[in-house]
Order: sequence, then C-alpha cells, then structure tokens
Amino acid sequence: MAQAVLSQVGLSSFQLCSSPVHAPSSSQNNLTCKVSFCESSTLHHSFLGERAALRALPAARTACLRRLDIQSRVATNPVNLEAATEPPINLYRPKEPYIARIVSVERIVGPKAPGETCHIVIDHGGNVPYWEGQSYGVIAPGENPKKPGQPNAVRLYSIASTRYGDSFDGKTASLCVRRAVYVDPETGKEDPAKKGVCSNFLCDAKPGDEVQISGPSGKVLLLPEDPKATHIMVATGTGIAPYRAYLRRMFMEDVPNYKFTGLSWLFLGVANTESLLYHDEFTEYLKRFPDNFRYDIALSREQKSRSGGKMYVQNKIEEYGSEIFELLDKGAHIYFCGLKGMMPGIQDSLKAIAEERGLKWEDKLAELKKNKQWHVEVY
Repeated sequence: MAQAVLSQVGLSSFQLCSSPVHAPSSSQNNLTCKVSFCESSTLHHSFLGERAALRALPAARTACLRRLDIQSRVATNPVNLEAATEPPINLYRPKEPYIARIVSVERIVGPKAPGETCHIVIDHGGNVPYWEGQSYGVIAPGENPKKPGQPNAVRLYSIASTRYGDSFDGKTASLCVRRAVYVDPETGKEDPAKKGVCSNFLCDAKPGDEVQISGPSGKVLLLPEDPKATHIMVATGTGIAPYRAYLRRMFMEDVPNYKFTGLSWLFLGVANTESLLYHDEFTEYLKRFPDNFRYDIALSREQKSRSGGKMYVQNKIEEYGSEIFELLDKGAHIYFCGLKGMMPGIQDSLKAIAEERGLKWEDKLAELKKNKQWHVEVY
C-alpha cells in the first residue's frame, strides 16, 4: 500500500491500478488518500455525454483513477501564487536549468491503446512557479545524438496541473507525456536508434531521479481570469494537458479569488476508449457541474462520423457547429492543443460551418484573433 497526499480537505479515497507504476510514499499535511495498486483491471466508467451509445464506456487501464469522488473543493496553498499580475516567464533558461526531482511516473492508458502515455509528477520545490496553460522545458541527460559533444535539446511539455500541482501545495508540476518510438513498417519492430530521447527518459524515470527543467514559457494558452467566461477546448492526445489544469482550477480547487460560473466545453479526440486521458476526472466534473461543463469525445477507431468515416475531433465540432459559432459570437474563447496535423481538418470544418451561416471563414478568423478569442498551440 502506497500513500499519496492529495489535499488537506475534500477528496475521498480512490484506487490506482498499475502494471507497473512508480510512486513514492509521503505523509505531509493532515489528510492523505490511500492508493492501492493491482496488476490489472477492467473499468467501466459512467460517461454522461449526450449520446446514449456513450453512456457507459469500458476502459481497461494499467494505471488510472478508479474512483474520484470530490466531496468538496480542495484547499490550495500558498496564497501568494494568486498575487502576481503577470505570468512568470523563463525563470530558468536551458543553459542554466533548475534541477527538479521526479515524484512519480504513472501509465494512464490501457494495454490496447496505441502507444504509451504517462502522467509524470515533478517536484520543483516551489522554485519554478507557473500559470495554467504554460509549459516547462525538459532537458534529458546525455549527449545530443545529432550534435555529438552537446547536451540534449530542450523539449517543451504543456503543464497538466494547476499552479498548485497535484499535491495542491505549489511545489509540484505534472506533465502528460506520450512515449515516442519509431516502428519499422516492414518488420513491425521498434527502432531504438530513433526513439524520442526526452519522452523515453521521462517515461522510464523513477522517483527521486533528477530532471532538468527550464521555463516556464508561453502566453498563448493562458487561462483568462474572467470566471464568467465561456471556454471551448479542443484537444487530441496529450494536448489535453493544459485543459486538465484549467478544469481542476475551475471545478476541483477552492481558490478564494476565482469562482468559476461560466461554461467549459471540452472536445477530446483519441484513438480508442483505452486511450482516454483523465477521463475519470472529467466525468466527475460532468456529474457535479452539469450547467458549467460539457464533454464530447471522438474515438477514431471505435466511432463513425455522420458520413460513415472515422470519427475525428473535427467531426464532433461539425455536429455542434451552429452552437459553437453562437458561443463565439457572444465572446467565447476557443483553444486548440495537440499535434499540428489536427488543424487543417478543424479549419475545414469551421470554414464549412461559417459558409453555412453566410460568413467568410477568413473574416471570422481574423475577428476572433483580433478579439483574442483564438488560442492555438500545436506541435
């Protein structure tokens, strides 16, 4: 039995399944949540989306939250993290990084998910503060394979936790990392010479390992502080990271000067059910805040679009096109985060919707950018 500190108040016990998982023990603050580990498990989530076919999503996991019951909002500290009027930018540079330590590495997708994605918690001791929507740079140890004699290049990762971290004390940051590997199309075998250096370092890390971080960086995806705002969030894969931070701030944390009363609408595109990321958290918000949160997923290998093809996130956007445009007309912010290959299809969908409404998409896009409603961070 391992223990993970979650908060001083507000969360009941939950279980984590692992095969394997690296998680240290800790016992700070007044209340801990027990985390038990098992070899494998098939979970059945109650997905409260609009489509009856998605009411119950089976999700086998090798590392996932089995139950997340938020009885009350979670207390956050320290309060001075709310005092700054400007986001922290580049407190540490790649040439002089901060030496943080790995707290835990957890696989958060099922065995049938294409690829491996890990949730990685890093202890920065409160010395590298950040805001929701920013990124850390990570520098893997060793020599750059493309530049012998030089250190590895910095790799940017969107932060998947609020400024208070997963322990709600302002001392950690979480990353959502997909292990990058190259599979030879002829042999079907992985080529270790072409693996992603930084992602493999992070996914293989153990508690206590040192990790060099730079940053924080980025202003494009900063969460507007207006608690009445409408947010439309579109993600593919690990692009979900900044939105997890947004939603925890909106619905999980008890932040004295931020009481969210607006609307957040999340569109997530992944390959299959076992690829869903943080699904347990999102469905809990959906259950507890039905007037403030909407959640639609596109499973490309399990669902069909209206035209009979694979269901991608842009197809979901098409389904709700008129409603999305109405919200944008009223000042909603729209965000896109994930692989850059997602944007052409999404742009085509939005263009088609605009034309149906008698609009020129180029003009509408220019308006959204001018009003600072359009936020894109792709890689």
